[in-house]
Amino acid sequence: MKALTFSSFGESDVLEYIEIPNPQLKQDEILVEMKAIGLNFADVYRRKGNYHLKGNPPFIAGYEGAGIVVDANNHPEYKVGDRVAFADAPFANAELVAVNVNHIIPLSEKISFETAASVLLQGLTAHYLATDSHKTIQGETVLIHAVAGGVGQILTQISKLLGATAIGLTSSAKKAKIGFEQGADHVFLYNEDWKSQVFKVVPNGVDVVYDSIGSTLMESFEVTKECGQVVFFGMAGGDPAPVDPRMLMDGSKTLTGGDLWSYLNSKEERIKRATQLFDWITEGKIKLSEPTSFKLSEGKLAHDFLESRKSTGKIILIP
Repeated sequence: MKALTFSSFGESDVLEYIEIPNPQLKQDEILVEMKAIGLNFADVYRRKGNYHLKGNPPFIAGYEGAGIVVDANNHPEYKVGDRVAFADAPFANAELVAVNVNHIIPLSEKISFETAASVLLQGLTAHYLATDSHKTIQGETVLIHAVAGGVGQILTQISKLLGATAIGLTSSAKKAKIGFEQGADHVFLYNEDWKSQVFKVVPNGVDVVYDSIGSTLMESFEVTKECGQVVFFGMAGGDPAPVDPRMLMDGSKTLTGGDLWSYLNSKEERIKRATQLFDWITEGKIKLSEPTSFKLSEGKLAHDFLESRKSTGKIILIP
């Protein structure tokens, strides 16, 4: 089979599209022929050698995608030809992927391979943020960093779906437009004293801030109301400053960490959460931006485009 690989760490020119042996199935795996693969910043971090990575050289990145079963390996719940997807199985950047049966998510005809590969990682992240890290309720005000990003767009829509007022933060007027298109009630730019603008909307502060930037963590606390919450789930802008527990006590504020892998901890959880997400999509309650597609053989171009930060929707790879 062909796969997008790298044997040394570095910039995108270390990527090689080469022929390698087909996966050898273990007892708890089935074989999936990939139709669409999600590209994520974690794959860039793996290529650069600063994120967890499985296997041996030539390494294969990718954890998210969709395709059809080509070998059910005696697992009666699946058969050849079944449409399936996954959000947390390694070595996805290949024509064939061996996937643990507990990580398989059945895919109905209503959800395309491209949609599944576009939405699972970021959509499931947005889902747990709004329903577990913070249980959003009618009438709350939420503040979403990087509102035009993949998670930000879906989190905005889910927050609105649950009855909240959504305030977005982003870096440009073009990205602010995207935030409004997702349903945000207000969008402010990072370079325009956004804290003052937030307080004009909610003088006492917001109920919850979703912070994926990291370096903005203390500013997030500044705009959080007493008894409010900050959910920290990413470091796109660098490491956060240390948090003083006295500050938390004085304002009765809560800091919560968020990581998707803590919630995708069983077959049942994966399927339940993905089904909810897919239902919202098929019912038209969540709308996705059209993904940008590259051939898997054009992986270098896809990585370059992702790192340019010019993309606003999802980037997918097509074998």
